[in-house]
Amino acid sequence: MAKSKSVKSESNTPKRKKFASNESDVPPEEVKRKRKKLEVEAPVQIPLETITADDKKQKKDKKQKKKQMTEQPQTQQTKISDPPGQPKEREEGEEDLSPEEKRVLERKMKKILKKEEKKRLKEEGKTSQNTETSGPSASQQALDYLTCWAENRSAWKFQKTRQTWLLQHMFDSEKIPDEKFSVLLQYLEGLRGGAKDTTVQKALSLVEESGQAPDDVAVQQRAHRAKEVIQLFS
Repeated sequence: MAKSKSVKSESNTPKRKKFASNESDVPPEEVKRKRKKLEVEAPVQIPLETITADDKKQKKDKKQKKKQMTEQPQTQQTKISDPPGQPKEREEGEEDLSPEEKRVLERKMKKILKKEEKKRLKEEGKTSQNTETSGPSASQQALDYLTCWAENRSAWKFQKTRQTWLLQHMFDSEKIPDEKFSVLLQYLEGLRGGAKDTTVQKALSLVEESGQAPDDVAVQQRAHRAKEVIQLFS
């Protein structure tokens, strides 16, 4: 009876699976599958070298961005300092102007161009006037007027400005040479009215002045011509 009980108990107990004591007993496919599973589940270790290289690259990029941000205001200042007459290039990323703003800008540019054109024409006009006025001098024109009266009376025409200049400088030997003074005396024979009276008064004053400065050569020369004029009208 004891044996039968022991046999029954052994038959009732569940049989345990036998594990292979060595990997050689496990099929090779099962071994490969377990190894792959372990490789997937194991944490991946990132090498320190790659981390440091990425960090350096990020820092370098940040420095370049900061440098670009600091350089932008300087480039904008140089663009603002351009002359007003030149058109400004539009910067990258600049918003388009509205039609009204474009019209205002065009008006301003036209005004600036007109001012520059007027200034240029004014300067050119001054230079042309200077070239025109650089003709014969007043003394040369007066002497030519006197020569024309003596040599070509048909072409001669009375000019008050030329006569006035001759009367004002008739006693100056540097402006009216002696050969021209003799012609001028002939011209003065037809002098009448107030011009004649003022000429005589001026000649008398020069004669009186010569008595006060007998050693002055220029004064004596003027007095000599004044005496001839007084004798002409006496």
